[in-house]
Amino acid sequence: MSKDKKTPTFAFGKENYMLMALGMVFIVIGFALMSGGGSDDPTKFSPEIFSTRRITVAPIVVLLGYAIEIVAILYRSKE
Repeated sequence: MSKDKKTPTFAFGKENYMLMALGMVFIVIGFALMSGGGSDDPTKFSPEIFSTRRITVAPIVVLLGYAIEIVAILYRSKE
């Protein structure tokens, strides 16, 4: 290519992709924290589904992951 033509570039820089990966890790961990708590017998009630980990901590971790994803998309790379 000649000097006056621009070379194609990616929409995001390395930092953006690193932040996106970090956000995805938080989201996956949050959903993993939400899992479980069911009863083996469907006719029995299990109060374990209402644990603090499942109804408080896990949604906060997932929302934090989504916030990191938004920051990763909006972050302007220095490159």
